[in-house]
Amino acid sequence: MTARGRVFRFREWRVQPESGPFGFSMECVVCDQYGPEEESSESALGWVFAHLRANPEHHAYRERITRPYRAVPGGWL
Repeated sequence: MTARGRVFRFREWRVQPESGPFGFSMECVVCDQYGPEEESSESALGWVFAHLRANPEHHAYRERITRPYRAVPGGWL
């Protein structure tokens, strides 16, 4: 396919997990604040207790997990 003298080629891509550490943090569902990223889920819980002390009415939290991925080029189409 050409456009103004250029050739465009399409390529397959694959997204796959990459080796590396996971990151864990906790988020308050009530106010959308979140704690720092930690190396373990247990470490991330420390922020919840500190946030709960400061905001006793905030009872709902969610865990945020960060996992590294990499886009890997495949064959040309």
